[in-house]
Amino acid sequence: MPEEMRSNSSGLSVLIDASNISSGGGLTHLVKMLGAANPNEHGFAKVILWSSSRTLERIGDKPWLTKCTNEVMESSYVRRGWWQRSQLGRIANDAKCDVLYVPGGSVATNFHPVVTMNRNLLPFEYRELFRYGWSLMTLRLLLLRRSQSRSIRRADATIFLTKYAEDAVTKVAGAPRGITAIIPHGIGPEFFQSPRHQRALSDCDDKDPFRFVYVSIVDTYKHQWTVAEAIGKLRKEGLPVTLDIVGPAYKPSLRKLERTLDRVDPAGQFIRYRGPVAQSEMRELYANSDVAVFASSCETFGQIVTEYMAAGLPVACSNRSAMPELLGDAGAYFDPEQDSEIATVLKRLAESPQTREKMADASYTTAKSYSWQRCAMDTFALLARVASESQDSDAVER
Repeated sequence: MPEEMRSNSSGLSVLIDASNISSGGGLTHLVKMLGAANPNEHGFAKVILWSSSRTLERIGDKPWLTKCTNEVMESSYVRRGWWQRSQLGRIANDAKCDVLYVPGGSVATNFHPVVTMNRNLLPFEYRELFRYGWSLMTLRLLLLRRSQSRSIRRADATIFLTKYAEDAVTKVAGAPRGITAIIPHGIGPEFFQSPRHQRALSDCDDKDPFRFVYVSIVDTYKHQWTVAEAIGKLRKEGLPVTLDIVGPAYKPSLRKLERTLDRVDPAGQFIRYRGPVAQSEMRELYANSDVAVFASSCETFGQIVTEYMAAGLPVACSNRSAMPELLGDAGAYFDPEQDSEIATVLKRLAESPQTREKMADASYTTAKSYSWQRCAMDTFALLARVASESQDSDAVER
C-alpha cells in the first residue's frame, strides 16, 4: 500500500468488514469485542465498521467508531461478495486505513495488510461436512472451504479461536501466508453464577427431577437425538431424570429429533424441546439445571460450553473437536454418537454430587480466564502489529 495512503502520526486506522455478519456467534463476537475495546491503547485513532443497518444498531456508539452502510449491505450474499471484491479495497485506501480486518473469514480484496478470522470448522472436516449428504448445504460448505482456504493463505494474519481449530484448518488449507494468533472469545458477566450445592440423586423424584440441559442449535453434528436416547435409557433404569433441549433448529435435523422423541418419550414426560430461548432467560435456565450436556462433534470454539462453565454447572461433554481444550480435566467426556456411553457418563454424574462439585468448581475457575476485554485487547494488539510490520516493510522497500 503506498505510503501516502497510510495514517499519519495522529494514529492508526482500521476498517472492519462485517458485511456478512448478521446473526449468531459472529454477531455476538462483534458486539461484545467492540463493546469491550479500547483501540487507543494500541495506537488506533479510528475504527471504521461496514455492515448492515441491523448489525450496526447492535453496536454501541464510541468516539473512535465510524459506522458505515449502504444498500448492498442489505442485499444478497452474491452482491455483498461483489462489493467486497470490487469496492472494499478502494474504500479502505480512500479512508487511508492501515489495516483491514475481515472477521467473517472470506477475503476477496487485494488490499494489504489484511487480517482474517476462522470461525467455522465445518468446511474443513469432511466427516462433519458430509453429514448433510448431497445437499445445497454441503455445496455451500465446500465453497466456503475453498474461499476461506484461499483467504487464510493470502492474509497477513489469521486469528483462530483454539489450537485445535488452527491445526485442523491449516492441515486442509495449507500453511498461512502470514502470522497466526489464537484469540478465544470471551464470556459476558451475565452468565457468571457461583457453583452451588450439588444435591443427591436420592433427593430427586418425578415432581422434582434431576435436570439435564442441552443448549445449542439442533443440527446434524450436535447429536441431540443421541442424548435423548441416553436419557431414555436412564429412565428405563428408574432414574428420575429429565432433559431440556434448547435452541433453534436446522429443519431436517429437527425432524430427526422429533422422530426420536416420539419413540423414546411419546408422552413428553421427561424430554422437552423448548426451541429458542431469549438471552434474558438463560441465567434462570442454568440456575434450575443440575448438569449441562454438550454433544457436538465439530466446534471451532464452543461458546455454549464456556457459558455452562461460567454458570457454575458441571459439564458432560463430547470428547471431539475443541471441547477438551476448553474444559480440560473439568469435563466428563463421552463419544457423542454412542448413546450407551453418554448414558453411563450422565448416570455417573447424577449419582456423585462430590464429582459434580469438583467439576463445577474447576470449570468455573477456568471460565474466568475467558473475557471480552482480553479478546478485544489481543485483537487490537494483533491489528497494530500487522499494521506496524506492513509500514516497516514498505519503508525497507523504498
